[in-house]
Amino acid sequence: MSGHDHSHADPNQDRRRLVAALCVTVLILLAEIVGAALSGSLALLADAGHMFTDASGLAIALIAASLALRPHTPERTWGYKRAEVLAAALQAGLLLVVGGFVLVEAVRRLIEPPAVGASSMLWFGVIGLVGNALSLLVLLGGRSRSFNLRAAFLEVLNDALGSAAVIVAAIVIALTGWSQADALVSLLIGALIVPRTLRLLKETTDVLLASTPKGLDLRDVRSHILALPHVLDVHDLHATLIATGTPVITGHVTLQDECLADGHAQQILVQLQECVAEHFDVPVEHSTFQLETTAHRDQEHLHH
Repeated sequence: MSGHDHSHADPNQDRRRLVAALCVTVLILLAEIVGAALSGSLALLADAGHMFTDASGLAIALIAASLALRPHTPERTWGYKRAEVLAAALQAGLLLVVGGFVLVEAVRRLIEPPAVGASSMLWFGVIGLVGNALSLLVLLGGRSRSFNLRAAFLEVLNDALGSAAVIVAAIVIALTGWSQADALVSLLIGALIVPRTLRLLKETTDVLLASTPKGLDLRDVRSHILALPHVLDVHDLHATLIATGTPVITGHVTLQDECLADGHAQQILVQLQECVAEHFDVPVEHSTFQLETTAHRDQEHLHH
């Protein structure tokens, strides 16, 4: 016996946002590669590496968003909804590699600073900042709806901050000749990449491990269910997140024996579904409850 809901965001709109952001990101990537070659700036090269990761991540996210549109089948009852979680986890892994490289190379350049062309660095930093600002505007409206768009937004935001730092470093080098500013900015870009990436990686890993959705306390859920009339016990209670906005709860609920005999069980099922859909910070609109008697509960061999 289960409850269902089908109110989801428009996936086609998410795809359009991702396509637009991908196009802008590729253009910035090409510009920054040219800028890094002309100026010798590690900060620009680091930002270009980050942009490459962004472009790869956005491409992965776009593929995942397209897969999510495919209908469910008897073999894949949730379709490809979890593809967006896999894509976000892969993005996080790529970002960690880029962040680690930038940090190591920045330390090396602090010790042995090379010559840096401040003028080229400045102009290409401005180009990167303007492009990132456009991408942020494109992704702004959808960042809260899925892991994919959230990951993409965080990456572009990091790039925008990195581009701003590149501009500051170029000005410092032009005015003072202190070329270590380029390495310091590279360290900043690495520091921007790693913590947010670790957070995203943890959240996507939690989904893949079928952890209870963040913000949902199963102890609280159990207490609410036990407080309903005629409910004697709750066991085998599990909650997980299929994809963004799709939490699921399953459980076995033991009722007074007469409830299953007199037809009262149907009303209790409705109360259970309303309870998990309305009473918690994370509304669960996909719920499946097995209603059983005490005799059936006592005969079960697996209890969790």
